[in-house]
Parts: sequence; structure tokens; C-alpha cells
Amino acid sequence: MTSRLFAICFNATRPPDLARFWSGVLGWERADGPDDEAAILPRDTAGFRIRFLPSQEPRTGRNRAHFDLTSASPEDQRETVARALELGGEHIDVGQLPEEGHVVLADPDGNEFCVIEAGNKFLADTGVIGALACDGTREVGCFWSEALGWPLVWDQDQETAIQSPNGGTKITWGGPPVAPKTGTNRLYLELALAAGADWEAEVDRLVSLGATRTSTGEGRSDGVLLLDPDGNEFSVQTHP
Repeated sequence: MTSRLFAICFNATRPPDLARFWSGVLGWERADGPDDEAAILPRDTAGFRIRFLPSQEPRTGRNRAHFDLTSASPEDQRETVARALELGGEHIDVGQLPEEGHVVLADPDGNEFCVIEAGNKFLADTGVIGALACDGTREVGCFWSEALGWPLVWDQDQETAIQSPNGGTKITWGGPPVAPKTGTNRLYLELALAAGADWEAEVDRLVSLGATRTSTGEGRSDGVLLLDPDGNEFSVQTHP
């Protein structure tokens, strides 16, 4: 049984505050949950949610993944940027050139994201989150294509991208060189199986594709933490 992408998770110092920020930027509704956790739900029930989980681990370098938000028009891009700044985001410099059309920002927890200019053909018809853009090898792109059952929609010059057969957000990997991993990723994928499914069999399938088991989270009744071929954490959980 193939896992589905249930959530993109942020390890956050203040989960409720970060949920309020992203809810305001994306226009997604907040979901009820434990006091120290938070989540927001997509407008399309077929999409993934975003979860914000408590963590006090210090930030170590730039994130390996970030959101690319889409714009319907130049005015829409300006409005998204203004909304993010009003909610507590800030402009940051990651080496972008003045002539580049996208705007690079950070959320209140320091997580980078881009607001892409209107007319970007690669992100056309993907939704407000056009892509989860990741540092990563071609190997990891192929792994995730097999793991999720999402076809490769880009495979050129060691750069890869996958997208659900139902459309929506793409996940992209920029190819080498990939910066060394330092510490635990702040953003990671959470996969889900239906309640009652044999997630141990699914874990075995993912390991056969190139994932690695970790000692963290072993023995839990609701899931397990794994590493993908580039050493990025991801979890496999059971959900109703």
C-alpha cells in the first residue's frame, strides 16, 4: 500500500504563532489540536495540511526546503508580500539578484520562503503553494516519486520534480551540489496510512526503495521516523 502525503511539518519554537502567520498568508483555516501543537488545513480537502510541532532545537543554517508561493498578477504578488510583512515576516537576502522577479522572505521563526512572480509557467495551476522547493539529489527525487506514487514531471540536469496525479503543489529538488546537513531539518514530510493498515509493511517497502530506519520514534504504536536517501527525516503515521 502506498503512503499518501498527509502533512508538511514545521518544527517551531511557538507553534500557535507560526500557524497564525501561515494561516493568514495562505488563507487556510486552523484546525483544533493539542495546546502545544497547531495545524492549518488546505481549501482543497485532497491536499496536504501543514502542522506546527513544538521544538526548541536551535536553528543551524538555511533550511533544506522552502515554499514557493504563486502569484496571479503583479498586484497579487505585492499583496502577498505586504500581508506576510504585516503578519510578522521579513525580507531576507539569500543571494538573489535584483533583476530576479521573486521576493524572498522569512516567517517569524526564520523559515525562508519565496513569493514567485506572476506568469511562472512551471508553477501554473499548482495552487497557492506552487512548490515545496528542496535541496537534494536526483536519487532522492526518484525515491519520493516511487514512495508517493507521484510521477516525475521534471527530470533534467540532475534536477527533479514530482506532482500528484491529481495536480496541486509540486515537490522539487535542485540537484548537486547539496549542502551538508546540519542538525534536524525544520521542515519534513509526514506520510499517512489509513487506520488499521500494516504500516510496518509500508516501512519495509520504503526501506527497500532507499529509506533508512532510525532509532528515534521506534516502538511507537502510531508510526515511525525514517530518513530518505539524502538523510532527511520523514515520518510514517497512521491516521483515520
